[in-house]
Order: sequence, then structure tokens, then C-alpha cells
Amino acid sequence: MPYLPVSWTSRLITLVGASMSAYQLYVALVGPPDAYVMRGLHLGFALALAFLVLPGLNGRAARVGVVDIIFLLIAVSGALYPLMNLDYIVLRMPYVDDPTFYDYVFGTALTVMLLEATRRATGLALPIIAIVFIAYGLTFGNQSFAAMFDQIYLTTEGIFGIPLYVSATYVMLFILFGAFVERSGAGQLFMDFALALAGHSAGGPAKVAVITSSLFGTVSGSAVANVMTTGTFTIPLMKRTGYNAGFAGAVEAVASTGGQLMPPIMGAAAFVMAEFLGVSYLTVAAFAVLPALLYYVAVFMAVHFEAKRIGLKGLPKPDLPRIGTVLRERGHLFLPLFVIIITLLMGYSAAFAALSGIGSVIPTTWLRASTRGVFTLPAIIETLEAGARNTVVVALACATAGIVIGAITLTGLGLSFTGVVLAISQDSLILALVLTMAAGILLGMGLPTTPAYIVQVALLVPALVKLGVQVEAAHLFVLYFAVLSAITPPVAMAVYAANGISRAGLMETSWAAVKLGLTGYIIPFMFVFSPSLLLIGDVGTVMLTVVTATVGVTCLAAGLHGYFFFGPLRYWERIMLMTAALALIKPGFITDLIGAGLIGLTILSQLYARPASTSLSAEEKNSTSR
Repeated sequence: MPYLPVSWTSRLITLVGASMSAYQLYVALVGPPDAYVMRGLHLGFALALAFLVLPGLNGRAARVGVVDIIFLLIAVSGALYPLMNLDYIVLRMPYVDDPTFYDYVFGTALTVMLLEATRRATGLALPIIAIVFIAYGLTFGNQSFAAMFDQIYLTTEGIFGIPLYVSATYVMLFILFGAFVERSGAGQLFMDFALALAGHSAGGPAKVAVITSSLFGTVSGSAVANVMTTGTFTIPLMKRTGYNAGFAGAVEAVASTGGQLMPPIMGAAAFVMAEFLGVSYLTVAAFAVLPALLYYVAVFMAVHFEAKRIGLKGLPKPDLPRIGTVLRERGHLFLPLFVIIITLLMGYSAAFAALSGIGSVIPTTWLRASTRGVFTLPAIIETLEAGARNTVVVALACATAGIVIGAITLTGLGLSFTGVVLAISQDSLILALVLTMAAGILLGMGLPTTPAYIVQVALLVPALVKLGVQVEAAHLFVLYFAVLSAITPPVAMAVYAANGISRAGLMETSWAAVKLGLTGYIIPFMFVFSPSLLLIGDVGTVMLTVVTATVGVTCLAAGLHGYFFFGPLRYWERIMLMTAALALIKPGFITDLIGAGLIGLTILSQLYARPASTSLSAEEKNSTSR
């Protein structure tokens, strides 16, 4: 098969990628055009990049062939057809006026090419799910082909629906912001800042991984990208200082996964959540901030207790950067993050905040000589291209998820599924939550976070709300488990990425990641039963919940890793601490008293029931968490 010359392909990718980013910046600056125009162009650019960046029928060929160019032209023509016939599309009556011959030709072409591009970008799972829902609508859903086609292609309830709208307005701008921040050298700032803060303490390199990944996660919003960026430094460093390869990879995977849950810039699904809830992105970030901080407190303390248990020391202070020097030389690179936060707090939209952040990155680099020459014209073009490349997977996943949502809406499957969940759970909220957790993890294993969240919103969230869960907590609950699938065996993408660097056994790393991230699986249940963790309620209740939850997750980390502040734990002390953790995590005065009492008993046992010189055996020191 004839191929395009590599130089042509490279120039074409740069042209399409930079044009896509420039168009999104223009739209953010002057305001969005008609829905079909904005979403159609956004999807057209994404499809073009997909067939250029992921050429070949297997999505792995190194060169772009004639078939890829044909697919590209067909896909783009299908995406642009509605905006080229905008008056006709807007004036026709959906489900009443029959689609024309050309509607069928271009709509079918777009749907097929979209599924193929999504397969190349994300794998088979999402396209298969979309096909299954289309088939359901045509068979058990009792819908005609014309009605299904109308819903999916000729309205804003399908491919051009809310998920694609969110990708075209908010998500790409924040991804582009992340690309500019990364190019500015902020990654090195995050690393040096974390080393200066925690590098000298017990298990310092692992704590550096946690801090760095949480900081980088605020701009990347992608677990795998986070692992591959920060893990290349932190995983080898952890291995050199005494952690085994499996635990080192697990720390990076778990810490990176939390980035999608960490404000100020969460993963793409958070922007979709804001649209579904009808609230601002800042409100969603406020809901998420305390659970995210608890997640990282738990991981940080788990790392600390594991380091103390196996006797690991920190890095020598003379070898570490000084916090004052780091802030003096590169601290100005934090400013774009503050610009976004301040803009959101002033009440502006998320899109305007992202645009303001992007606009502040280049002037910020001019404040110090060490970063002044970072953004040359070629560097800016490369950054625009990188931002567009990073958007492709999200845009295609959102468009394909739109097919699923369109089929669910048209057939009323969401209501039927809600009835099934309620019937199986027998009106038991705990059972319904466990079923939802399992569904979220299973969907997240095969899908990117955003479509996994979207499908659950349509199928599972209504059942939770009917059982009395606050709608905000229900949405965040399903989001958490879609995110945590990245560290849940057997399909754990963040673990796979970390394993590629650590070279450890896959299952060893996977189970270590589950153990480290176990608190993350409990936190969603916490805010379902205690919405004060989402900053809902009076200040006193919120503060009490934060304190008890923080103590609870710390005790859980200690119990799981066999070490508390006063030394190693025996098995019954571990059981007492884990029981105390669960008691503190559950809201209520009685459970808080029980938790406090069990912690007191554990401390007394540690202080008075063993010799002061008690320490781990050499064999224990050579082991890691089991």
C-alpha cells in the first residue's frame, strides 16, 4: 500500500494540530458559534488527527497510507456535513421529517469512521459498547432505524451531544493549558519542590512521588500521562533507596491516579459532571477537594508507615534542593495555576479561566532569565500541536459516548435499568452502592474515565438518587470508581504504565496498588453517608467530619501497613486500628467514641505492652507490604 512520506505526515500533523488549538483559542476568545459548527469542527479536527497519528488498520503502523487518508476524508466530511447544511438541520423537525439520502450517507459514514477512530485511540471496548446500544435500540428498544439515526446524527442528543460540547469548550482548553505549563518547565519545579519538602524524611523518595504526582495531576488530569511524566524520575529513585520494584511502581500509579480527582484542574469527566448537574466547574471542584485531600493523606501516610516499618531513611539533606532556592528560581511558574484559581473564584466560567491561564504562561516565563527563552515560535507551535494530540482520545471518547447516551435516552433504558438495580438491591442502599462500585470499576477497566462516568450517569445514578443519595454525592461516587479502575486488577492502566518503568511483576504491583489505594475505595462511601465531606452543611459539622475522617484514613493506612507512630503493630493491634478507622469513617457520635477508644487502646498497647527496644527483625526489614 502506498504511504505518505514521513516528512509530509509530520508537517500535516503539525498543521492540523496547531490549527485545532488555534481554533479553540479563537472560539474561547470571541464566544462559541452554533452548536453544530463548534462541535462539528472540534470532532472533524480530532478525527483527522486520529487517522494521522494512529495510522493503519491496527492503529500501530508507523506510516500513513492511502487508506488512512481516505478514512480521514470520509470522517471529516461526515463531521462537517451538519454545519455545511446548518439551515436545513436547524429547521427540520426531528423524528417527524424523514432523513434524506445524503443524511444517511454522511451520517453512516461519520458513525462508522468515528467507531474506527475510537478503536484506534482507546481499544475495542467503547466501540463495541456503542454498537451494542445501537443494536438494543433497533431490537429490544423497538426503535426504527430512522429514529435511531435521527437521534444519533441529526440532533444534539447523540454524537454532537453534551459530552462532545464539554470536550469542545472546557476540556481541550485545560489540556492545552497543561501542555503550556509542562512546556514552561513546571514539571521540574514540581519535582524540586517535592524533594525540598519531603526528600529528607523517612521514605522521602516515595513521598516525593506522592507530592509531585498530586501537583502534576492538577494540570494533566490523566493518570497514565502522570505516571509516564513523573514516574520516570520517582520510580528509579524509590528503587535506589530501598523500596522493591513492585511497591515503587504502585506508589507512582496510585498517586498519579488521584490527579483526576484533584482540583483545581480535575480530569475531563469533572467538566461533564458540571454540565450534568447544571452547576459551575468551581462548584464541582469544591465538592471534590476534601475527598481528594483525604485520598492523598492516606497515600502519604501509607508510604510513611511502610518506610518506617522496613527502616528506610530519607535522602541526605545536602543532596537536596533548598525550598528557598527552588521558589526563587522557578517559583514564578506556579503563577498560572493561581491565575486559574483566582479567575474561577471571581465567578468567571471555566473556559475563561483556562484561557486566562494559557495567556499567563508565556508572560510568566519572562519573569526569570532561566525560563525566559522557553517559548520560541517553534516551541509555541509544538505546544499547540501537543495540546491537540492530547485531546484526541477525549474528543473521540466523548463523541462515541454520545451514541450510547442517545440510545439510552431514546429507548428509556435508563429508567428500566434503574428499576433493575432497585429490584436487585431490595431497596438496600449499601447493596446498591456495592453494585454501582462494581459496575464503575468494570466500565472503567475497558473505557476512558469520561465515557465510563457518562454511561453510569445514565444507568446507575438515578437509582442511587431514588434511594436517597444526594445527587452531587451520587455523581462523584460513580466518578471515583471510574477513576480507581486505573489501579484495579486485572485491567489497571496506571499500573501497566508504572510497570513499564519499574519492571516488577504485574500482579505484585497491582495488589500493592490496591492496598495503597484502599482508602480511595472507602472515601466514596464516606461522602455518600456524610455529605459534609463535600462541603455540604454547616461549618461545625464539616470540620468535625474532616477531623474524624483524616484520623480514620491515617489509622487505616497504619493498620494495612503494620506500623503506627510508636512502632510496629502486632496483628491484633492492626485489627483494632482498622476497626477504629471504619468507626471514624462512619459519621456519628457513638462510632467516633468507639474509634477514639480503640486508637487509645492501640497506643497504650504500643507504649506499655512491649519493650521499648522492640523493632523489626532483619527478615521483616527485607520484606515489603504483604
